[in-house]
This record gives sequence, structure tokens and C-alpha cells, in this order.
Amino acid sequence: MSSKNRLLLLHSTTPAAPTPTKDDDDRYNQKTQSSAFDAQSLDFTMGYLNKHHRDVLTKFAMAFTPLGVTQAKKNAFSGGSYLIQDASVVDIYHPSSQCNGQTPSYLELEVTVNIRGAKNPIQTERQRVDLDAEPNIETRGFANLPRIASSSSSQKDATTQHSHCNPIDDFVRRLNRLCLIVQSPSTTGKLIQLGFQIGGDKRSLLKEDLYLNQVPHNRYVRKYFYDMASRATLDAVIACSNGQISNRMKITSLFPEMNPSMDSYRIGTLLELARCIAITLAEQNLRVRVCVQGSMGVGIFTGTPKQLSGAATLLQRMDWQSGPGEENEGMVGDYINFGAVGKEHVVNNGQNADGEVSFQDDVFLLLCPQSMVGVDASIMGALMEMVDAAGDRPVILINPDLSDKVSSQGQQNIRGRKERMEFAESFQTIHHFQNIYVSGTSYFPILGAVFKAGHNDPWVAYQRRDLQNNEGIPNKVYGNLRLEFRILITTR
Repeated sequence: MSSKNRLLLLHSTTPAAPTPTKDDDDRYNQKTQSSAFDAQSLDFTMGYLNKHHRDVLTKFAMAFTPLGVTQAKKNAFSGGSYLIQDASVVDIYHPSSQCNGQTPSYLELEVTVNIRGAKNPIQTERQRVDLDAEPNIETRGFANLPRIASSSSSQKDATTQHSHCNPIDDFVRRLNRLCLIVQSPSTTGKLIQLGFQIGGDKRSLLKEDLYLNQVPHNRYVRKYFYDMASRATLDAVIACSNGQISNRMKITSLFPEMNPSMDSYRIGTLLELARCIAITLAEQNLRVRVCVQGSMGVGIFTGTPKQLSGAATLLQRMDWQSGPGEENEGMVGDYINFGAVGKEHVVNNGQNADGEVSFQDDVFLLLCPQSMVGVDASIMGALMEMVDAAGDRPVILINPDLSDKVSSQGQQNIRGRKERMEFAESFQTIHHFQNIYVSGTSYFPILGAVFKAGHNDPWVAYQRRDLQNNEGIPNKVYGNLRLEFRILITTR
């Protein structure tokens, strides 16, 4: 097992994984120190902000400092009597201890004010803007947003005792929140790229040259998406075991071969993704149950969704490398099992009717749960019962569609709609990738993508940039995702 894999024991009766060695701690500490703010990074950041984003800094002075309140009050009687004309950064305070929530971070601004009628109309003042600041009530036009959750020391890996907070990434995300408050969303993508340059983790950075319009995809493209989803799932399960996030999670991975609305949909890609995630979790001593919903409906209208036709059988016939002498020998049947959606498929510790000992499942992977058109064809009832039976164990939905479908007798219409919507919204996104197209019915060309690397990462919108021979010349050949993007919204 790779030394870089995180090790975790969650609701498992097997022996705990080995603890990290001193070499692991030394490597982690070296990485943390290299990603911390140093004098050169601070100077570069201040120079960049002062050169390219003075307009945003001026808005910060209006929205988050007492000068903004003074401007609002004085201009209420006589417009233009007090104007904040310019602002620049003179200092940034963001210590590594911010990751532990101990010391607040802030920008120190030098603000230029024009006071009409004063003996010295142009005045300069120093003002402090906290990175977790809320907009002044007196300054209209700036709506507050939730603060960025601190990656505190209580959110460390239960086994490795390592915090996942990168000081540079933390600084950029908090600064992006302020940009969104002052209605400057176009600045956020540039700040993320700034973080990449000065030592950020680059978790939100997508690989170039994916050529997603080339179907079937190359194997390295599929593996790239499989590995991303697997890492995000493992991180989320660790966070759930530490009580940081809910046990209700969902993964949305809709690159062309995973999108059932397109003729490029390939069910083998879905099953390979589920296999990769399940093996990643099983390697951490977790028992995983991979579930595919069974037939629904009444009478001759019984069936499964077209997207999942034959999935349950194919899933068990796949090559899991679990035979004698193979890489994952004994994994299927011991750490990985299969089932359907419903409370009867939740296994707990105990003995069955034949006296055989059964070990409880630690994680549940549900493939594309969705309702169908017709009578008694809603997945919500069985899914709710299964989630309740699972208790606090992670239940992870892969590409779910929990919206109501057309049905008779009002089964998926008015009755219980509020409860169904609340239940569907209770699943937190831990990984998301979805292409952006011209419209909902036209899947060419690919304009970009919406991406969320992990449960604690921001949402990022990518814009595809086609380059000819990597020389910056626009190219009419579609399918190449480039690095121009901006954050859409930050909720954590």
C-alpha cells in the first residue's frame, strides 16, 4: 500500500492501520513550511494586488472600514462631499496559526480620501480589513456571505494527526469571499492563480489537454477522473469520522462518458469509477457495500432506469483482481460486497440464521439512485429508510437524480414534496465535475466546466481556451480545457 495513502479505521472490526513514522511527520512538516507565507510571497502578493486590483481594494475600504461608514453618512446630505478615491496594501498579516483559528488575518490598507471643503482635501489614512470581516450595515449594496470554515486543529486526520490547511490557500479563499461581497467575482479566478504561483496546493487545478470531445476517452483521462473522485471520497470519509461533515454525501462526475443524456454514455465508465472508489476505501480497512437499485413499478410497468440497465449484474462480473494470487486477493466478499437500495441491505455486526458471523458495512456507495415515471416508482422511500438504518455511517450517492418524476395518484407531485426536497438537499457535495455547454440540449462545443475538488474546496468555473501549437493563437478545434477560470461561489 502506498505510503502516501491515508490510513483510517472507521466502524471496522479489523486491526487498526499502522501509525505514521517520524519520516512521514518530517515530510509533512517540510511541506507545510514550504507552503507557508514568507517575505517574498508577501511582497509578491502586495505588489500584485496594488498593481492590478486597486479598484477592488478601494471597494474593501468602502465596505469593511469605518471610512465607508463615514462616506455613507456624509454623502447622505451632500453627494460627493466625502469620497474614498484609492487604496493600496501596505501589509498583510496571515500567520500559519490562522489554520488553527488562533490569530485573525487582515490586510492593512493605505486609503486616500477626498474631503470637499477641507483645508487639506486629499488625506491618507491607515485602515485594517479583517479577512473574515462583514460589510458595514450603513454601506448599502454589499450583501454578507458565510465565513470560510477554519481548518482547525480539531479537523486533523484521526490517525495521522496532520492538519490539511495550507496557509496560502486559506488566505486566497478568505480574500475571495471579500471579493464576492464587494461584487468583484472576476477577480477571484485571478487570485486563485496567484495562490498557485506562490505555493498553494493546486487542488482546484484541472489537468490540461483532456480533449473531452474525443469519445471514447483515453484511459489516462478516465483514470484521472477516477483518482480525483477516489481521493475526494476518502478525504470526506475521514472528515465524517471526525464529525466535521454529515454522513450524507454525493459525488457528481459528468464528463461525457458519464453523462446519460449524451449518446457517448458508457456504463462501463460508471462501474469502473465505482470500483476505483470502493477499492480505495477497502485499502483503508473499510467494509464497503456497493448498491444498485432494483426494479420498481407495478405489474407490467416494473423495471429499472435505463441508465442502470444491467448494472447490478455487470458490477459483480467485473474484474476486481480479487482472485487467489491477484492484487486484491479476497477483497470482494470480505471488504467489498454488493446490494440494492433499502434498509434490508444494511448489514450490522452479528450472526445470520446459519450462525455465520457478519461484519457491519462501514461505507455505502449507491450508484445513480433515481425515481422513474409511473406508480410506486419513487426511490425516495427506500433511500430514506436505508439512510436511517445506516445511522452515522457514510452514505455516498454517485450521480444521483432525486427529482420527482411524472406519476399517477400524486405519488411524486404535491404530497410530501417539501420533505423529499429537504432530504435531497441534505446530501453534501464532496466532489463535482460537470461540463458547460451552449445549452441544455446541445453538447457541443464544450465551453468549460464546473469543478469542486473535495468537500472543503471551493467551487470553480473553468473556461476552455483553445491554443494552436501552445503559442497563444486561437484554435477552432474544440475539446481542450485551459486555465482561465474564476470562482462562482464560496460557501465554506
